[in-house]
Amino acid sequence: MAEKINMPAGFGGLMRYNEEYPSKLKLDPKHVIIFIILLLVFSVFLRIFWPIGG
Repeated sequence: MAEKINMPAGFGGLMRYNEEYPSKLKLDPKHVIIFIILLLVFSVFLRIFWPIGG
């Protein structure tokens, strides 16, 4: 009778992100959206008060 061989379980090269090192920079999605909106408002403000090429 053949002996049973135990093979290590693998993920087939897939990466499990919850097992990586923790990030030092954690952003909430609503903070990212607020930051984008503020950048858009600032861009519109600059285009109104300092137009390029007159």
